[in-house]
Amino acid sequence: MDNLLPMLFFFIVIVPSAIMHEYAHGWMADRLGDPTARYAGRLTLDPRAHIDPFGTIILPLLMMLSTGFLFAYAKPVPYNPYNLRNGKWGPVWVAFAGPISNLILALMFGLVFQLLPISNISTFLYIIVYANVLLAVFNMVPIPPLDGSKLLLAVLPDSAKQIKQNLQRYGFVILIAFIFFGLPIIRPIISFLTSLFTGGVVLF
Repeated sequence: MDNLLPMLFFFIVIVPSAIMHEYAHGWMADRLGDPTARYAGRLTLDPRAHIDPFGTIILPLLMMLSTGFLFAYAKPVPYNPYNLRNGKWGPVWVAFAGPISNLILALMFGLVFQLLPISNISTFLYIIVYANVLLAVFNMVPIPPLDGSKLLLAVLPDSAKQIKQNLQRYGFVILIAFIFFGLPIIRPIISFLTSLFTGGVVLF
């Protein structure tokens, strides 16, 4: 029961955090000249427009009941890179908008955590910070289709065309392998940023 309650809080937090992540993608694309998300009715914080039945509900519930790692994602916001004002770096800015929105949320709730005395609400605030840091860091891993891959593909030279094609072709397989074997690489980063935003406090 002691472990179930934080995981339940985490589930409650990570779903709206994932929705904010996707909204930020659409917002940035719209600012850079592509109205696709707006025309599709996705430039909204209404969860009904963003919930993916599997990624937002079923997957996190299954993971919560079967593993110690909980993750969720919302329905990807559509955008047309050819409409962006900067064809090379526009997609990078659209991709980075998602993780940046999560880091802003983590910073805001981390400041609230530090200002309030430790109480029952502290656990919930801490989970908000942790969940948003997790979303930001995980999505910055440079593996397609994660957001970090957009920067990698932008900086790779034209001579690395084959590498780009292989990354895009086998990205999902590489991502699955990373989830099973590579998570220890990013866990210290997640822990460091969570501790940074919460003033050095570690609750779990």
